[in-house]
Amino acid sequence: METRAPGLRQHMAGLHAWAGVLAGWLLYAIFITGGISYFREELTQWLRPELPSRPTVLDQAAAAQRALATLAQQAAGAERWQIDLPGPRHNVIDASWESGDHRERALLSPADGAVLHPRATHGGEFFYYFHFSLHYLPGTLGRWIVGLCAMMALVVLISGVIVHRRIFSDFFTFRPGKGQRSWLDAHNISSVLGLPFYLMIVYTGLVTLMLTYMPWGAVAAFGQQQARPAMAQAMQARFETPERTGVMVPPAPLAPLMAQATARWGDGSIGRVIVTHPGDAASRVAIVRGDGGRISVAPAYVLFDGASGALLDERAHSGPALTAWGAAYGLHLGRYADPALRWLYFGSSMLGAAMVATGLVLWTVKRRSKATTSLAWLRFTQAGNAACVAGLPVAAAVFLLSNRLLPLGLANREQWEVHGFFLCWSATAVYSGWRGGAAAWRGLWWLGAMLWMALPLLDASLPSLPSSALFVSFDTAFVAVGLLCLHLGWRTGATTR
Repeated sequence: METRAPGLRQHMAGLHAWAGVLAGWLLYAIFITGGISYFREELTQWLRPELPSRPTVLDQAAAAQRALATLAQQAAGAERWQIDLPGPRHNVIDASWESGDHRERALLSPADGAVLHPRATHGGEFFYYFHFSLHYLPGTLGRWIVGLCAMMALVVLISGVIVHRRIFSDFFTFRPGKGQRSWLDAHNISSVLGLPFYLMIVYTGLVTLMLTYMPWGAVAAFGQQQARPAMAQAMQARFETPERTGVMVPPAPLAPLMAQATARWGDGSIGRVIVTHPGDAASRVAIVRGDGGRISVAPAYVLFDGASGALLDERAHSGPALTAWGAAYGLHLGRYADPALRWLYFGSSMLGAAMVATGLVLWTVKRRSKATTSLAWLRFTQAGNAACVAGLPVAAAVFLLSNRLLPLGLANREQWEVHGFFLCWSATAVYSGWRGGAAAWRGLWWLGAMLWMALPLLDASLPSLPSSALFVSFDTAFVAVGLLCLHLGWRTGATTR
């Protein structure tokens, strides 16, 4: 009897499975940490409880002027000052200054410009940078690995659509308590529900790092040596500054300059003030538009003479290519989004993590009954699934707990928070390999539940913790995550035997 050659769906099924398995562990971590990054500014505030809450009414011009006065004392000889102003999601002024290759940074109070000294922490930036650079890897290696995983994710998504001939009817089907069938139903539902978001977020993620992966266009346009600085000037708020004259002159008042920018963009739209050669006759002041309220992050600014206050240049629009890149970048980061839309971004990212997790578990469940599957390989993938899916939330909780428990005067304190994250995650992998099976899943989920629920208790024990809605919201979210871990530990153990 003639055997029928495998069709397109059969080929796509194999591609879908193996691409998902090879990239699945990292994709799960990227979805989780990327989802957390949509609240990185708020999380950074939670991780620095010593800092004051954002003023109810904020005068951006007054806050910027106070910051300039502080920088005139702290960084009088610097070549460049940069002031990131507080806004709806920022409660302090983030000031930095540069002298040659040396750069320093300070957090300032918007009320009086005083230098603030909160506990040392990477804040929410740790999760943001981990999700596209994997933090510890040297150079751009992490970005290349994440880019490869993103390409494989596109392969998984497209092949998954081809494989599922009843993709929409399966979306409305869920049969709990049916073992492998339940895992497949959960995988189908989470895949279809977030499919538009997954395609958008993976594609725009690749676009944001396009010059890392495909630099040849910039090299052809600007030359090998000038490609990177030229593209940086085109894609960021950078401008030409004349050499210092050595003639010291009083700076022009900042408030009228900011008023001109506000008249163009609207109230609360200024994100940054940049001053080059402060105090010199060749000084320049750039008022940079913030990213809130606009999709494209293509740079927009007005440039003034720092001595006279005369308007020198305005960058209000960019070319089609840069505008398209800025829109893709803005869609990926979601900085334009209001709180409701950012919660939708976050929920879609968590749904993506669920899609990857159910696919990983389904792969091992299918192969447990096959005699051709290597027992050692099966044990390795089962332990890896437990360490990745259940171990990552445990490690994230340890990172947050470290922020509250480590001594405030500890040297390199911010690095020890990160070390705690990776040490804990490594320990979950060892535990999963040793314990194995359903017991590993249960143990990790229940450990995660205890750690997440301990966070609000630690907050309550801090006498100086601000009683703002932000801290109440985070503590409520931590309890919710703890309850979810408790539920998963109760249910997942039985279904992964």
